[in-house]
Amino acid sequence: MKRLDRRALFASGAAAALLAATGAGTAQTPRRGGTLRVAVPREGAFLARVARAAVYDQLTEVAPDGVLRGELATGWRSDETARRWEFRLRQEVSFHDGRLMTGADVIASIEAHLLTGELQIAGLRSLDLSSTGDVVFDLADGSPHLPYQLADTGLVIAPDGDVCAALADLNGTGLYRVDRAQDERHFRARRTEDNYRSEIAGWLDALDLIVIPDPSVRAEALRDGFVDVAALPVTKGLQGQFHFHPSDDDVALAAAKHVALPPRISARAPLDEYRIAERWWMA
Repeated sequence: MKRLDRRALFASGAAAALLAATGAGTAQTPRRGGTLRVAVPREGAFLARVARAAVYDQLTEVAPDGVLRGELATGWRSDETARRWEFRLRQEVSFHDGRLMTGADVIASIEAHLLTGELQIAGLRSLDLSSTGDVVFDLADGSPHLPYQLADTGLVIAPDGDVCAALADLNGTGLYRVDRAQDERHFRARRTEDNYRSEIAGWLDALDLIVIPDPSVRAEALRDGFVDVAALPVTKGLQGQFHFHPSDDDVALAAAKHVALPPRISARAPLDEYRIAERWWMA
């Protein structure tokens, strides 16, 4: 592979972070099929976050158009003080190992996130199941934003609350199931056939995440067609060759022009939810 000019690669360009948000690299109608190959750095949690977002679901999600929608929750309501919240759970949803998801799994997962610090709910007094199977949050102080808070892709629902499983052991209810994986090396997932969201998301047949520590080599792999997407420093040197989609730090995902994503992006950065597997497709 030919080497890229390192000075060009690392030249900072804020304008590149805004490319493709208004048309380039977007398409109105998703196409099903193909394997998306993504080159990622070893440092940080990018590999794990994208992998987990592919395999797991949350109670809620913020869609690309910015609208809050249910995932494992089909609805929610609060009292007038926003201190008591009830989330109705989707029925007949199974984990990838075939086990049905229950309210106990949801509560155990939320409690695990509270213990790890991934989730912080001020004044949480209790977390229980109602007589109808709803998950009930009882708060000391009102929290009108709780449904949005629970949409974070880090707040996964796992069997028995096992939210810290190794990549190879991820067992979720999401659109993709683990095919093979090794922490800090690689991850491959394939689309499930009977997911409850199969008609509205999860267009790829498979997702490959490949760790390439050197950003210049990641850029070369993208330019030479060995991968379709690469996590790179924002740079003017690569503008025009790829579409850049901003992330929540100084690294953006550079995508080949045959990769597409939803044309309407929420006010949040388009990558801050790591939902590449379920929302992107091969154009």
